[in-house]
Amino acid sequence: MSDLLRFRTDKDEFFRSGNQSPLTADQKRSFQGLNYFPENPALLLELKLERSTDHASVVLATSTGDERDYVHIGQVRFDVEGQEAILQVYEDDYGYFLPFSDATAPGETYGAGRYLEPIELRADILHVDFNLAYNPYCAYNERWSCPLPPAVNHLRLRIEAGEKKYHD
Repeated sequence: MSDLLRFRTDKDEFFRSGNQSPLTADQKRSFQGLNYFPENPALLLELKLERSTDHASVVLATSTGDERDYVHIGQVRFDVEGQEAILQVYEDDYGYFLPFSDATAPGETYGAGRYLEPIELRADILHVDFNLAYNPYCAYNERWSCPLPPAVNHLRLRIEAGEKKYHD
């Protein structure tokens, strides 16, 4: 079993039976597992973090109308099938945060966007694995409040990796 398949299997089990699962009790009873794109090795990336010089505070709106504070730490650039993409990277008390949406939404992925949590491999080099892109908890039910990707992180190209939408 690949690391990614093991990760997905463990996540399904957590959603099905975990105390901190985003699913309601009713949802857990009928849960058959999350939907994913097939593993896409071309979207497992090591990217240079182009650091922001001012580390500006950024407020992201949430799905419930609240706001969350982040620090803009920079951006990453990468190619998807010959098209350049640029995404802004943020930071909070939990680490790096990369909220985005792409042209797979809302047909195949959650319409409000998906999340990644890049890992710094070494100075200004981030591990960004779109195979790990996941839906925020508000994609499962309305009791959750989730930051929405800012307009600057709405890509016009398709990121065919990671989690697909849970339901229509």
